[in-house]
Amino acid sequence: MLKGLEQRFTTRHQSFDGWLLLSALALMLIGWVMVTSASTEIAASLTGNPYYFSIRHGIFVLAAIGVGLLAVRLPLWWWREKGPMLLILGLALLVLVLLVGREINGSRRWIPLGIVNVQASEVAKLFMIVYVAGYLERFLPEVRRTWGAFMRPLAVMALIGFLLILEPDYGAVVVMTGCVMGMLLLSGAPLWRFLLILIVVGSGAVMLAVAEPYRLQRITSFANPWADQYNTGYQLTQALIAFGRGHWLGLGLGNSVQKLFYLPEAHTDFVFAVLAEELGLFGAVGVILLFALLVFRAFRIGRKAELARMPFAAYLCYGIALVIGAQAFINISVSSGMLPTKGLTLPLLSYGGSSLIVSGIMVAMLFRVDAEVRRGQRRAAAAAQEPPQESAARQSQGSET
Repeated sequence: MLKGLEQRFTTRHQSFDGWLLLSALALMLIGWVMVTSASTEIAASLTGNPYYFSIRHGIFVLAAIGVGLLAVRLPLWWWREKGPMLLILGLALLVLVLLVGREINGSRRWIPLGIVNVQASEVAKLFMIVYVAGYLERFLPEVRRTWGAFMRPLAVMALIGFLLILEPDYGAVVVMTGCVMGMLLLSGAPLWRFLLILIVVGSGAVMLAVAEPYRLQRITSFANPWADQYNTGYQLTQALIAFGRGHWLGLGLGNSVQKLFYLPEAHTDFVFAVLAEELGLFGAVGVILLFALLVFRAFRIGRKAELARMPFAAYLCYGIALVIGAQAFINISVSSGMLPTKGLTLPLLSYGGSSLIVSGIMVAMLFRVDAEVRRGQRRAAAAAQEPPQESAARQSQGSET
């Protein structure tokens, strides 16, 4: 039965992964609808145009698709060769944002470029994945055997994390660190190394949490937001009220109450709470399943690339899957009260040009890996079906030339 279902839903004989396309486009379209619904009141109050944020988000969606169509044409060797230079560019952006960045809500995360703002951490996130994938391809045996090769990517991540903490952007630090460690784990590095590092990092995180009163206050308010629901726990309690209003089927699209100036950041970090209020449990679970499908297809494409002896492509897919999956998990967990507030967008769904365009590039890179793997499989199948005489003649002709 399972074999029959696998054959029914397989994309082996298609020219591209239809499930990946379905999940990515569905999340982008749902995001556009929900950003429109969640932002009309705040947009009308700030700009006089209720569709201000909707129009901008629509432009970002089209830009993400357009940039993705350009990125899918770039061969994997281009990304592999440019990895170190892209990493340096990402570090430069993180330094630049500290010097000339625009401060919003106490964080300096955006580089102003006229009508748009570039979030440096989103760009650095993509470049870090590309660099680590190339590093693992070059030094995979050493990473598995020696501490030095294992620690070099983590040292680079520590530098990036230091720059992110200065912004501050703790959510990006958590996502990127988890991504790098996940890629190292999937490369076959010994598990005991990760356990040791987790103990050290966990101890440092506890020290950082208690070093500043506002961090400790954020953690305690997350554990019991109703204890101070009009101050530190306000945002989370409003999000939980949105979840409670949604019930099974929701209040209906556009009928959210919490978006009416009760829930801060309703169209950005907490858009999932508005989605749960308007579409209910079934709508929220549907979005989670779409993210699960996208992450599963990314891992599946990466595994096919690994079996095809394309390590750079494999670890690139693993890194993208880890970033999208971790960021979606953290955002949804924050909105539902399972984690402290991190300030992370929901990939492909929340309002924000940088996040949307970088996510579009990541999905495009998955399609590129899938296309190159399928091309290699077709060549291997054609070579297997070729008569032995023609194959020998072709090999002798190639050796003579």
